[in-house]
Amino acid sequence: MLQSATVQIEGVGQVLFERSKKAKHLNISVKPFRGVRVAVPERLSFQEAEEFVTAKITWIQKSQARVKQYELDSTKLSSTSANIDKTKDKRKITRRLIYLADKHGFTYNRIFIRNQKTRWGSCSYRNNINLNIKIARLPEELMDYVILHELTHTCIKNHSDKFWQSLGMLVEDARKKAKNLKKFGIVSL
Repeated sequence: MLQSATVQIEGVGQVLFERSKKAKHLNISVKPFRGVRVAVPERLSFQEAEEFVTAKITWIQKSQARVKQYELDSTKLSSTSANIDKTKDKRKITRRLIYLADKHGFTYNRIFIRNQKTRWGSCSYRNNINLNIKIARLPEELMDYVILHELTHTCIKNHSDKFWQSLGMLVEDARKKAKNLKKFGIVSL
Protein backbone atom coordinates (compact mmCIF):
# COMPACT_ATOMS: atom_id res chain seq x y z
CA MET A 1 0.00 0.00 0.00
CA LEU A 2 1.33 3.42 -0.99
CA GLN A 3 2.47 5.40 2.09
CA SER A 4 2.67 8.87 0.56
CA ALA A 5 2.06 10.72 -2.68
CA THR A 6 2.34 14.32 -3.83
CA VAL A 7 -0.43 15.48 -6.16
CA GLN A 8 -0.84 18.78 -8.00
CA ILE A 9 -4.37 20.08 -7.37
CA GLU A 10 -5.72 23.00 -9.37
CA GLY A 11 -6.26 26.10 -7.25
CA VAL A 12 -4.17 24.70 -4.40
CA GLY A 13 -0.84 23.52 -5.80
CA GLN A 14 1.09 20.56 -4.47
CA VAL A 15 -0.59 18.49 -1.78
CA LEU A 16 1.20 15.79 0.18
CA PHE A 17 -0.99 12.78 1.01
CA GLU A 18 0.44 10.60 3.79
CA ARG A 19 -0.97 7.37 5.13
CA SER A 20 -1.37 7.54 8.92
CA LYS A 21 -2.05 4.73 11.37
CA LYS A 22 -3.11 7.29 13.99
CA ALA A 23 -5.58 9.20 11.81
CA LYS A 24 -9.21 8.27 12.31
CA HIS A 25 -10.48 10.89 9.85
CA LEU A 26 -9.03 12.76 6.92
CA ASN A 27 -7.04 15.67 8.30
CA ILE A 28 -5.89 18.62 6.18
CA SER A 29 -3.16 20.88 7.54
CA VAL A 30 -1.62 23.95 5.95
CA LYS A 31 1.73 24.69 7.58
CA PRO A 32 4.17 27.54 7.04
CA PHE A 33 7.09 26.61 4.79
CA ARG A 34 5.69 23.06 4.42
CA GLY A 35 2.50 23.53 2.44
CA VAL A 36 -0.61 21.39 2.39
CA ARG A 37 -0.56 17.92 3.95
CA VAL A 38 -3.38 15.41 4.24
CA ALA A 39 -3.25 12.62 6.82
CA VAL A 40 -5.09 9.66 5.31
CA PRO A 41 -6.48 6.88 7.55
CA GLU A 42 -5.53 3.38 6.47
CA ARG A 43 -9.15 2.50 5.61
CA LEU A 44 -9.42 5.23 2.93
CA SER A 45 -7.85 5.42 -0.51
CA PHE A 46 -5.79 8.35 -1.77
CA GLN A 47 -8.49 8.87 -4.40
CA GLU A 48 -11.09 9.44 -1.65
CA ALA A 49 -8.68 11.79 0.08
CA GLU A 50 -8.15 13.75 -3.15
CA GLU A 51 -11.92 14.13 -3.57
CA PHE A 52 -12.13 15.41 0.02
CA VAL A 53 -9.41 18.00 -0.69
CA THR A 54 -11.23 19.13 -3.83
CA ALA A 55 -14.38 19.71 -1.74
CA LYS A 56 -12.35 21.81 0.74
CA ILE A 57 -10.52 24.05 -1.76
CA THR A 58 -12.04 27.29 -0.44
CA TRP A 59 -10.94 26.52 3.13
CA ILE A 60 -7.47 25.49 1.94
CA GLN A 61 -7.04 28.70 -0.09
CA LYS A 62 -8.03 30.85 2.92
CA SER A 63 -5.56 28.93 5.06
CA GLN A 64 -2.84 29.31 2.43
CA ALA A 65 -3.40 33.09 2.36
CA ARG A 66 -3.10 33.27 6.16
CA VAL A 67 0.03 31.10 6.11
CA LYS A 68 1.58 33.17 3.30
CA GLN A 69 1.22 36.33 5.42
CA TYR A 70 2.73 34.48 8.37
CA GLU A 71 5.67 33.38 6.17
CA LEU A 72 6.25 36.97 5.01
CA ASP A 73 6.19 38.28 8.59
CA SER A 74 8.45 35.45 9.71
CA THR A 75 10.91 36.22 6.93
CA LYS A 76 11.02 39.88 8.06
CA LEU A 77 11.89 38.82 11.59
CA SER A 78 14.44 36.31 10.30
CA SER A 79 16.22 38.97 8.24
CA THR A 80 16.32 41.16 11.35
CA SER A 81 17.62 38.15 13.26
CA ALA A 82 20.53 37.80 10.85
CA ASN A 83 21.95 40.99 12.34
CA ILE A 84 21.56 39.92 15.95
CA ASP A 85 24.44 40.61 18.26
CA LYS A 86 23.84 37.49 20.32
CA THR A 87 25.87 38.51 23.36
CA LYS A 88 24.20 41.91 23.56
CA ASP A 89 20.72 40.44 23.05
CA LYS A 90 21.24 37.67 25.63
CA ARG A 91 22.38 40.28 28.14
CA LYS A 92 19.33 42.45 27.36
CA ILE A 93 16.89 39.54 27.80
CA THR A 94 18.58 38.28 30.97
CA ARG A 95 18.57 41.73 32.59
CA ARG A 96 14.91 42.21 31.73
CA LEU A 97 13.94 38.78 33.08
CA ILE A 98 15.81 39.39 36.35
CA TYR A 99 14.19 42.81 36.71
CA LEU A 100 10.65 41.54 36.04
CA ALA A 101 11.09 38.48 38.28
CA ASP A 102 12.30 40.65 41.16
CA LYS A 103 9.61 43.28 40.59
CA HIS A 104 6.78 40.71 40.67
CA GLY A 105 8.24 38.23 43.18
CA PHE A 106 8.84 35.28 40.85
CA THR A 107 11.55 32.69 41.42
CA TYR A 108 13.01 30.51 38.71
CA ASN A 109 15.82 27.99 38.44
CA ARG A 110 17.88 28.70 35.31
CA ILE A 111 17.60 30.83 32.18
CA PHE A 112 18.34 29.46 28.71
CA ILE A 113 18.35 31.79 25.70
CA ARG A 114 18.53 30.13 22.30
CA ASN A 115 17.67 30.77 18.68
CA GLN A 116 14.47 28.72 18.44
CA LYS A 117 12.32 28.18 15.37
CA THR A 118 8.96 27.28 16.87
CA ARG A 119 8.62 28.90 20.31
CA TRP A 120 9.00 32.31 21.89
CA GLY A 121 9.55 30.69 25.26
CA SER A 122 8.75 27.89 27.64
CA CYS A 123 8.99 27.02 31.32
CA SER A 124 9.92 23.55 32.53
CA TYR A 125 8.49 21.79 35.57
CA ARG A 126 11.80 22.59 37.29
CA ASN A 127 11.14 26.28 36.60
CA ASN A 128 13.87 26.62 34.01
CA ILE A 129 12.96 29.51 31.72
CA ASN A 130 13.74 29.02 28.02
CA LEU A 131 13.53 32.12 25.84
CA ASN A 132 14.00 32.69 22.14
CA ILE A 133 16.78 35.18 21.42
CA LYS A 134 14.48 36.81 18.85
CA ILE A 135 12.39 38.35 21.64
CA ALA A 136 15.13 40.97 21.93
CA ARG A 137 13.95 42.30 18.54
CA LEU A 138 10.28 42.49 19.50
CA PRO A 139 8.67 45.71 20.71
CA GLU A 140 9.47 46.02 24.43
CA GLU A 141 5.88 45.44 25.55
CA LEU A 142 5.82 42.10 23.67
CA MET A 143 9.23 41.07 25.01
CA ASP A 144 7.94 41.78 28.53
CA TYR A 145 4.77 39.84 27.73
CA VAL A 146 6.77 36.74 26.71
CA ILE A 147 8.97 36.95 29.80
CA LEU A 148 6.04 37.47 32.18
CA HIS A 149 4.11 34.68 30.43
CA GLU A 150 6.92 32.25 31.21
CA LEU A 151 7.45 33.60 34.73
CA THR A 152 3.74 33.08 35.42
CA HIS A 153 4.27 29.43 34.43
CA THR A 154 6.64 29.07 37.39
CA CYS A 155 3.48 29.24 39.52
CA ILE A 156 0.80 27.92 37.17
CA LYS A 157 1.92 25.18 34.76
CA ASN A 158 -0.99 25.37 32.30
CA HIS A 159 -3.08 27.87 30.36
CA SER A 160 -6.15 27.68 32.60
CA ASP A 161 -8.40 30.65 33.39
CA LYS A 162 -6.40 31.04 36.61
CA PHE A 163 -3.20 31.39 34.56
CA TRP A 164 -4.72 34.08 32.30
CA GLN A 165 -6.12 35.94 35.32
CA SER A 166 -2.70 35.93 37.01
CA LEU A 167 -0.96 37.05 33.83
CA GLY A 168 -3.67 39.67 33.27
CA MET A 169 -2.77 41.25 36.61
CA LEU A 170 0.78 41.76 35.32
CA VAL A 171 0.18 42.49 31.64
CA GLU A 172 -2.59 44.69 30.33
CA ASP A 173 -4.48 43.00 27.46
CA ALA A 174 -2.46 39.77 27.78
CA ARG A 175 -4.58 37.79 25.31
CA LYS A 176 -4.37 40.61 22.78
CA LYS A 177 -0.58 40.66 23.13
CA ALA A 178 -0.53 36.89 22.58
CA LYS A 179 -2.35 37.44 19.28
CA ASN A 180 -0.03 40.31 18.33
CA LEU A 181 2.97 37.98 18.73
CA LYS A 182 1.69 35.91 15.80
CA LYS A 183 2.43 38.84 13.49
CA PHE A 184 6.12 38.30 14.19
CA GLY A 185 6.24 34.74 12.94
CA ILE A 186 6.51 32.24 15.78
CA VAL A 187 3.25 30.79 17.03
CA SER A 188 3.71 28.80 20.25
CA LEU A 189 4.35 29.90 23.77
